[in-house]
Amino acid sequence: ADSAPTDKFEAFLKLHPNHTVISYINCSAEIKALSDIICTSSNAVKIVDSLPKDAKIIFAPDINLGRYVAKKTGRKLVLWDGACEVHVEISNDKLKFLRGKYPNAKLIAHPECMENVLVEADFIGSTTALLKFVEEDKATEFIVATEVGIIHKMKQVVPNKLLIPAPANTDNTCACSECPYMKLNTLEKIHASLVHLQPEIFVPEETRLKALKSVNRMLEMSK
Repeated sequence: ADSAPTDKFEAFLKLHPNHTVISYINCSAEIKALSDIICTSSNAVKIVDSLPKDAKIIFAPDINLGRYVAKKTGRKLVLWDGACEVHVEISNDKLKFLRGKYPNAKLIAHPECMENVLVEADFIGSTTALLKFVEEDKATEFIVATEVGIIHKMKQVVPNKLLIPAPANTDNTCACSECPYMKLNTLEKIHASLVHLQPEIFVPEETRLKALKSVNRMLEMSK
C-alpha cells in the first residue's frame, strides 16, 4: 500500500486518461476510491480477461502481479511501479542453492514475486492456490516463495510434507521472507482491540463510498 502515495497516483492517472483502473486489494482506501475495479491475486486474471479486448487498463500498485497478469491474459497493461517488499526480497540466487540442496522439491511462488523467481517456479498462484497445491500434489517437498506465515497453515494441512521457506536477500530472524507489517499483529493486540474497541479508524464518507463501489464491482465480476 505504501508504494502508491495518493498524490503521485492521481498524477499518474492524469497521464493516462480513459483507462480502466484496476488495483490490487492490498492498497489504501484512497487508492481504492481512485480505482474502477479492485482485484485479488486469485481473481486478477479473470477481472482483466472480463474487460473488452480493446480496453485500456492501468494495473496498480504491484508491478510484479501486473506483469504476471499481462503475461497470462496477453493484454498490454499500464503498470504502476509498486511492489510487495516481502516478495521482492526473495532471493533468486539463494533459491538456486536450495533447489540444488532439495532436488525433488517443487518451487511454488506467489505472483507478486520477481519475474526471475516466477520463471523458475513449478507452480504460481495466490495464497489459497498455493495451499491447495501442496495439499493435492503428489510431491512431498516444496520450496514456498511467499510470506512465511502461510507455512504454519500448510503444516496443519500436510503435516508429513517438507515445507521450506524461500530465503530473503537480507538476513533476518528466520532467514526467510517475513512481512514486518503482518508481524505487528499479535494475539495480545487483537484481544485488547476486542476488549476496548480501539483503535477506531475513520474514513471520509466520500472516500468510503468510492472505495466501496470499486470493491463491489470486483465482487460482481467475480461471480
